[in-house]
Amino acid sequence: MQRFKELIKVKKSFKTRFGFFSTHRRGLSALPNYFPNDDVQSHVFVEGGAKSRAAILDRPSSLNALTAPMVAKLKRLYESWEDNPDIGFVFMKGSGRAFCSGADVVSLCELLNQGRFEECKTFFETLYKFVYLQGTYLKPHVAMLDGITIGCGAGIAIPGMFRVVTDRTVFANTEVQMGFHPDAGTTFYLSRLPGYLGEYLALTGDKLNGIEMISCGLATHYSLNARLPWIEERLVKLTTDDPNVVENSLAQYGDLVYPDKRSVLHKIETIDKCFSHDTVEEIVDSLENEAASSYDEWCKVALSKIKEASPLSLKVTLRSIREGRFQSLDQCLAREYRISHTMISKRVSNDFCEGVRARLLDKDFAPKWDPPSLGEVSKDMVDSHFSPIDELGLELELPIASREPYI
Repeated sequence: MQRFKELIKVKKSFKTRFGFFSTHRRGLSALPNYFPNDDVQSHVFVEGGAKSRAAILDRPSSLNALTAPMVAKLKRLYESWEDNPDIGFVFMKGSGRAFCSGADVVSLCELLNQGRFEECKTFFETLYKFVYLQGTYLKPHVAMLDGITIGCGAGIAIPGMFRVVTDRTVFANTEVQMGFHPDAGTTFYLSRLPGYLGEYLALTGDKLNGIEMISCGLATHYSLNARLPWIEERLVKLTTDDPNVVENSLAQYGDLVYPDKRSVLHKIETIDKCFSHDTVEEIVDSLENEAASSYDEWCKVALSKIKEASPLSLKVTLRSIREGRFQSLDQCLAREYRISHTMISKRVSNDFCEGVRARLLDKDFAPKWDPPSLGEVSKDMVDSHFSPIDELGLELELPIASREPYI
């Protein structure tokens, strides 16, 4: 219990370091819709309030999975809104039962299988630049994380100032089960969670609900989904660029909540014990020992999730999270870009497309990982994902001289 109280305290310093806060939602269909001709293809609609703009992710049938046109549109909009003196703050939400389920990985793998590597690479480059824009944004930003929020779907929101979660929020990083890695700034904020919670979430793909996100510092405000219309109604009437005014408006509809006794956050001592090791093999051994001595079903579930994942992705991800602990946001994004570039190039393995095939296309849930086991993943294989990109000028270039990154 004492360890859990410490976790709650850490949340406050995490919030201060990131400058996060959160908010809620309402349909704004009666408000102006900007760039209507562009919305159909980009699946991003824009609505405006008195001194605000809202970006609405609108691919509900695909759980608002991000495509290249969507990311390009978001980046273009946020840049223009930041430069517009008539806009005080901005917010983002999703249509349907998801905020954003991450990247449209099926489309990305189709591009790769068609030999259209450059288009795939451009998607990741634009995505990471948008995440950096979010993390250094000069105006208050509110993200309504109501519903499914997975992978880079969280990455486009968590670096911003305010994040509102609800009783419908489901957060997860399931990339290793897909033969990929946590990206879009994920290694920056997961590595700063209490203890080794970030390693646990990244290696198992386990879910957090909205209350748990508040408790560990990933979100700043919690509200019931039913109250979101009131929050959005309040926000669109604000005529301010003062973050304190926005925060106070969000807080008026917030709830004070605590994780229930079944929450994984109550396992923080066991998580620290098992996931603090230097290698994935040692983590697996520790979980197996814990399962044998405690008969805790949670250990068995964690083990099964790790064993379902790509062995190469597991080792790359653990190293990436550990390096993220000591790096700024721009450095994390640059490293993640190198890893993504290596994975989509298929120079080392085809695990990304194989994971997508097994889980989303054929749905046989029997991926043929290459290499098939942790013991067959060599140090050189892992190192190659972190090495500078061979081709000149292909590293991720971020405007760090004009936009100071988080540390």
